[in-house]
Amino acid sequence: MLPLAEFTLQSRRGIHSVLCDIDDTLTTDGLLTAAAYAAMESLQSAGLRVIPVTGRPAGWCDHIARMWPVDAVVGENGAFYFRYDRSVRKIQRCYADDAGLRAANRQHLAAIGERIVATVPGTAIAADQHYRETDIAIDFCEDVPRLPANTVARIVTLMQDSGLTAKVSSIHVNGWFGRYDKLGMTRKLFADCFGSDLDQDNEKIAFIGDSPNDAPLFGFFRNSVGVANVRVFTGAIDVSPAYVTQSVSGAGFCEFAAALLAAR
Repeated sequence: MLPLAEFTLQSRRGIHSVLCDIDDTLTTDGLLTAAAYAAMESLQSAGLRVIPVTGRPAGWCDHIARMWPVDAVVGENGAFYFRYDRSVRKIQRCYADDAGLRAANRQHLAAIGERIVATVPGTAIAADQHYRETDIAIDFCEDVPRLPANTVARIVTLMQDSGLTAKVSSIHVNGWFGRYDKLGMTRKLFADCFGSDLDQDNEKIAFIGDSPNDAPLFGFFRNSVGVANVRVFTGAIDVSPAYVTQSVSGAGFCEFAAALLAAR
């Protein structure tokens, strides 16, 4: 990973869209700071698209799409995108799976989650599970004492043995049926809503994140950035970002936003 200072002025000047993880990228110790929120708003006001790409649930993403200074949101690790059209006051929702399959999967996911919590001491179903439509989230440090890496790996194995795709964020292990991911749904969002091909526009898009479930985006986008706490996952992340900030979490996002704004 190169220092963010090596993200050239010419490359920064060409960016038209910012994709960002939320937990421990925008937030700091679980809080969305005024500075990080203002940085998002400043980016959008400067004419850049701002799109959170997160593992957080549909219920949160509906709120984010409507009320944050964003152009759309990809949620539940690529299960859907939501986009709110303020001109007609209508939200557009697009899912990887149809409603019938999502409903059937939820019953199986709930049973798998209960088995994992019963099997792995110290874990819990994530507090935001009630607002999820497509996955099961197992908490290993948000509202429970932080569990060691080998316990997190055990959760991943139990999910995979149950037929789920499993991804680790900075706070949860998320599991779902199917092979969709953050990158695939982001690709669909850009094609559907912006008439944009991610392959052709790769150098015009920047992504910033912090954890292993961001690896598909780190690997795809040439202008990928990690906030400094991404270093915690050294050796546990498939692909590292191209650049890394000096500051952690929300302060790192502010550092990144300032670099983009300075180029304009």
